[in-house]
Amino acid sequence: MADVFHRTFFLNGPAGRLEALLWTTANPHPNFSALVCHPHPLFGGTMHNKVVYQAAKALHQCGAPVLRFNFRGTGQSEGVHDNGRGERDDVHAALDYLERDFSGLPILLAGFSFGSSVGLWVGCGDARVKQLIGLGLPVNNVDMSFLQACGKPKLILQGGNDQFGSREKLEALYKTLPEPKRLVAFDGADHFFSGALPKVGEAIESWVAERRAASEAKPTA
Repeated sequence: MADVFHRTFFLNGPAGRLEALLWTTANPHPNFSALVCHPHPLFGGTMHNKVVYQAAKALHQCGAPVLRFNFRGTGQSEGVHDNGRGERDDVHAALDYLERDFSGLPILLAGFSFGSSVGLWVGCGDARVKQLIGLGLPVNNVDMSFLQACGKPKLILQGGNDQFGSREKLEALYKTLPEPKRLVAFDGADHFFSGALPKVGEAIESWVAERRAASEAKPTA
């Protein structure tokens, strides 16, 4: 893993302080900054979840500063759970922080499970976010159709046996999404990518590298 500089602190959130963790690197010229949103707090989800950690680690390996935070009412974050509504405002607060501390850098937003439904909803509509990664989309019980209007580059990672997001429902949604997009399914893996976490990290790093190479190859006027 690249050299890591840890910073634990509190973001100013709309419902009070939000517990946060920032990884920065010695890279003086990162291509982007990243935000990773955690799964459902009422079912034990925090910013320290193993899938969130793996995604953050992969993005950090790509040379990006990576921010994680606990949604309202989770860990040491103030406020109370708001079924995704207030949590969208928490995401905006995290994006505000990245914009201030890493001014001018495009933001990549990733989210796992509940974090994908909340984070990607915000990321699709926020001009500061240029790329999206959804892990374990909970399409069985959550309406993710907002992605159909999102033309930003999207990487979707899903366990082949995800109990909260069946392959059939996910593939049906994916077919309706605009390009650019990529779906990577991990055969045999469940919602938490058990047995496939290293491959999740590899898929993220590969996608980021490919997008960077494509961007650098574009002719300039």
